[in-house]
Amino acid sequence: MGVTDCHVHISPIEEMRPESRALLARLDPGLIATLAEPARFLELLDAAGVERAVLINYVSPEVIGYTEKANEFSGRYARADPKRLIAVGGIRPDHPNPRAELLRMQRDLGIRGIKLHPPHQLFFPNDYVDGKHPHLAEIYATCEELALPIVFHTGTSVFPRARNRFGEPLAIEDVAIDYPDLTIVLAHAGRPLWMDQATFLARRFPHVWLEVSGIPPDRLLHYLPRLAEFGGKTIFGTDWPGPGVRDIGANLRAFRALGLPREVETAILEENPRRVFPPG
Repeated sequence: MGVTDCHVHISPIEEMRPESRALLARLDPGLIATLAEPARFLELLDAAGVERAVLINYVSPEVIGYTEKANEFSGRYARADPKRLIAVGGIRPDHPNPRAELLRMQRDLGIRGIKLHPPHQLFFPNDYVDGKHPHLAEIYATCEELALPIVFHTGTSVFPRARNRFGEPLAIEDVAIDYPDLTIVLAHAGRPLWMDQATFLARRFPHVWLEVSGIPPDRLLHYLPRLAEFGGKTIFGTDWPGPGVRDIGANLRAFRALGLPREVETAILEENPRRVFPPG
């Protein structure tokens, strides 16, 4: 087995709003070309020592600018090497016919996971309970049926227009209770305000996982000092090329330098990601 980076943003940059793209202004033309060309991205993974990457895409015209075209992009990109590239797509929380759309995404586009971003899509994950977003119930039920993991952004976002009150993890407790066989990934582990909530959920529910992308590895044990105890419920990710994440390989090396027990490191980097995102 090899390392899986469970959170990379291989996305249609041309769809981003100008104010959102400004946060990625440091991206040089060569890196932008790498994002656009799967062969070049696979070479980057080889150089970093990473076998597989989960391509995070979602729908957020309100904040970032991504539309449903991001799903087509993700599926098409992953087809370059489905064994190494795992396509994740998105859906609006108010989609009028989510079951049909999710079936189409899995069958026709090869989507293998769904990303929901509450601070960017402006909803609470449990908004189906009080009827604010009743279609969320169908989204969760369908993903549970189709064995499509849902990756929730948890914690804060620095992008313009993001509303961070939607990023509190505890709202996901209702989802885990009502859909007990749904695989749920808590991206960013609630950073930096709600790490304890995210850890509680991962430890309480067998199908809820912590994902540590976007947290500087040298600060990881500050935020999650008991990581070695619940390494069996944690998966690795970088959030590349997000703000502050300049290099996948450097991030991986810094993670290995934490000195976690070998079996914990192997679980987080290799074994657990294959449980959450099985080989295609």
